[in-house]
Formats: sequence, C-alpha cells, structure tokens
Amino acid sequence: MTLRRYFIAGLLVWVPLGITIWVLVWLVTTLDQTLLLIPERARPEALFGFHIPGLGVVLFLAILLLTGAIAANFFGARLITLWEALLGRIPFVKSIYSSVKQVSDTLLSESGTAFRKALLVEYPYPGSWTIAFLTGIPAAEIAQELPGEHVSVYVPTTPNPTSGFFLMLPKSRVHELDMTVDEALKYIISMGVVVPRPRQIRAPKPIAVATAPAARN
Repeated sequence: MTLRRYFIAGLLVWVPLGITIWVLVWLVTTLDQTLLLIPERARPEALFGFHIPGLGVVLFLAILLLTGAIAANFFGARLITLWEALLGRIPFVKSIYSSVKQVSDTLLSESGTAFRKALLVEYPYPGSWTIAFLTGIPAAEIAQELPGEHVSVYVPTTPNPTSGFFLMLPKSRVHELDMTVDEALKYIISMGVVVPRPRQIRAPKPIAVATAPAARN
C-alpha cells in the first residue's frame, strides 16, 4: 500500500508537469513556423548558425500587436473593411469567415457578456444540475415566441468543454454562481475533483444581460 501511495503521489506531480511541458513545447514549435515569413538570409540559422527556440513566439506576438495597432486607427479600419468586403464576395469562404468572425467578436469583446458568468442550471432533466455559461439572450425573433424572459446558455461536456449544448432557459430557472469562469472550467474538466476555493455564501445575484434589439418587420 505504501508503494502504491508513493506511485500515485509521483503521478500527481509528474502528469500535470509533463502535460504542461508538452503543450508548451508544441506551442513554441508551432509558432516557430512563423519564422518562415522571414527571408532565409535573415533567419537565426543564417545569422548565428543555430536555431533560437521561442523566437517565433516573439515574432507572432509582434505581428499581433502590429496588426492591432493598424486596425485601431482610421485608415487601418478602412483597410480591414475593404478586406472583409473582398472575402464576403468569395463563395464558401464568406460563410466560414463571417461565422468565425461573429463568434470571435462575441467572445473577445470587452463589452460583451458571453462566457463572463458561470451558471447553475437544471439539465438534462428536473432535479439534475450542471454548470453552464451565459452567452446572451435569445434573438428578438425567438424571444417573442417564448413565454417570459429567457437567457441563452452553453452547457459544456466533461472532460472536454469544447463540445456541449446550446440552450435557451427561463431566467428564473438559472442561478448565477459565485465563481469565476476559470474556476468553473477547472471544475468541469476535472469532473468535480478540483473544487473552487470556498467563498462567503451570499444571496443569489440577478443575471444582467444586454437587451435584444427589436425584431425587424
């Protein structure tokens, strides 16, 4: 039993560390491919005679910052508008780009409410509870067909939260949790093993979401 306990304790130390190192190595190796954008004579191998790991990460971050700086000014915004208009004229590419852009704009927007709150909802049947994330409210065309006020939520699966279910639930049946989205994700991925740190118990908070625009005729 002592050897088994030591073996499990060793796994608990090395498995998270090994997976973390593997992910970091994969990320650095993948981003190092951005060095292919640099002329061959300007690459570290040509200048110094050896490869510099992680230089691609620096280049990738620099490209992101430069792109953001360009997009933030008037002329850059006009250029991006023209670029998006061009992509919007290409069949098949248009549907992919517009869908991905709408999702990224919603998730990354600082003013948006998507995935900003962890919720407790009854799913998949009454008396069974799970954690979900607030994504917004139903579109006006759908809301007018629903009885009462509803919210849109995403219910992730365990242990892979990238797949899940989109539900529209009555606001009165949804409870906001006093935990961060990161804590909720850890709780879901670990199948309830990693419990969020305890906090002072407070009364349930009302869920505040943006008002949907009126339906068009």
